[in-house]
Amino acid sequence: MGEGWIRPAQVKLVAEAVLKACDKADGVEDSLVTDAVGCKARFRPESLRCAEGQSGDACLSEAQVKAIDTLHATYKFSFPLANGLDDYPGWGVSGEGTPSFGPTGGWISWWLGTAAPAQPPAQNNGIAWIYGAGGIQHVFARDPKLDVTTYKVEEHKARLLEVSSLMDSTDPDLSRFRGRGGRLIMLEHMADYAQSPYAGIRYFESVERKLGKAETAEFARLYTAPGVDHVGSGAPANVDMLSALVDWVEKGKAPGDLEVSEQKVEAPSFAVLRAMPLCRWPSWPRYKSGPVTEASSFTCAP
Repeated sequence: MGEGWIRPAQVKLVAEAVLKACDKADGVEDSLVTDAVGCKARFRPESLRCAEGQSGDACLSEAQVKAIDTLHATYKFSFPLANGLDDYPGWGVSGEGTPSFGPTGGWISWWLGTAAPAQPPAQNNGIAWIYGAGGIQHVFARDPKLDVTTYKVEEHKARLLEVSSLMDSTDPDLSRFRGRGGRLIMLEHMADYAQSPYAGIRYFESVERKLGKAETAEFARLYTAPGVDHVGSGAPANVDMLSALVDWVEKGKAPGDLEVSEQKVEAPSFAVLRAMPLCRWPSWPRYKSGPVTEASSFTCAP
């Protein structure tokens, strides 16, 4: 247990390799991966594999490369859950090295902690290990003393299906919602390691397949924020979605591309440090010219 655990120094190695592979793809080197989907296709963890006889923090072992591939890969269930879904999309790339602070951060906060996973989970394990063990013990297996390394989903199928039917928001048929005049704005942070942003993207696309792209565009929007972690750190993330939704519902003003900002936390100025376009899916910010700290220097492009 823990053979594939990646040490904190190696997280920096991976994060720097991702930037090297993808940072300039939007036309400017600014330590931000704007096209996370394209980067996931370009970055290859095996490029960091240790050569024969090599070890240490400057490369990755075979088990560590496999662990990263597992994180990026789709997880396949042995039976379908609510609405016929039988898998969960893997996580993406970028933001691996976002500093930890509570539920903020990248891999160290969520997936790794500062020590290899323990059983029972310890406070220095990643949040995902702690939350996951708690969910298995208290929600699915309903056995607080269960060793989660022995957990088998097939042995708890009935309970999993029960919870899935109650909690999984995966039904793509939003026709009744639209018929009542509902408006939906979704936002996915592309460096979120608490939940996969690709699950939200996949759901939005399933709505488009069910109702058609043109009809979906009449009542729903999806935005993707590059480089932003689960709670809004790592890249510009501040946006007033409530006003956008109110304008759409009450004034009939459908939102287009928006803008996100990163601000100082000191009152009263909350000075903007950096701003970027928040593009409607499936567009991404592309650099034009000008200061990389200003949204006007970028355009949203497919």
